[in-house]
Amino acid sequence: MEDSNIILFPDFEALKKEVEKLRTEISMLLLERDELKLVVCKNIETAYMLALGSLEYKAYELHCAVLRLKRKIDLIQAKKNRQEKVVLIDIDEQLDEEFAEYQQHLDEQIDKMNKALDHSKGTPLTAEETIEIKKVYRNIVKALHPDLHPDVTLAQLQLFQNAVQAYENGDLNSLRIIHEMVADPVIPEVGENGMALLTKEKERLTKSLELIHQQISEIKSEYPYTMKDVVNNPEKIEEKKTELQSLIEELKEVYDWYEARIKELLR
Repeated sequence: MEDSNIILFPDFEALKKEVEKLRTEISMLLLERDELKLVVCKNIETAYMLALGSLEYKAYELHCAVLRLKRKIDLIQAKKNRQEKVVLIDIDEQLDEEFAEYQQHLDEQIDKMNKALDHSKGTPLTAEETIEIKKVYRNIVKALHPDLHPDVTLAQLQLFQNAVQAYENGDLNSLRIIHEMVADPVIPEVGENGMALLTKEKERLTKSLELIHQQISEIKSEYPYTMKDVVNNPEKIEEKKTELQSLIEELKEVYDWYEARIKELLR
């Protein structure tokens, strides 16, 4: 006699396969996104900074200096118009406050150059190691990534963050160790509520998939990825160098003119 309490879900296995397929697709996209952000963009920025960073820094530094001198002239002239005593120390202190944001940006450029120099000293992976590190990292992503597993524990999340850091640094040995600790994720059997839970999971994963596609598009539309064509083309590098060198010479002329103007005002 057939047990009337057994509830059959003929579409359960099909839905389960759809969810597994989404998980696989997301894991591949997450690998693509992280490789773009942590490897490709980092390499592009390193090449760009080493080729053009020093000139860009000098150009921006001069640009800031010119703006500061122009503002200094305005402050001195205002004092003279009001027949007030010009105290350069006070004016310079005011300028330090007004141009603090510019100095912060200059410091950020120095940090970028330091990171580029450090990154350039690293030992590149072999072709075989590159293939292995991608495979190992993808398996870790499938097992621990919070986009795939929103219920991961804090310890598991920390382990995944360590994996991200190791991947960014090209640390294959650390990734191997983490990989040994995790296994491929399995969708548990969920009883009579399985269809509802799997349907909800499918919706969540579909939204995640759309978001990751968007993130990849954004990465490819922003610096440093947009410099990819420049760093891969020696002619474009030389064109950019010439452009920056010309800008630096122009800014030097303007700077000298403003300095002469200040001397005239202080006579």
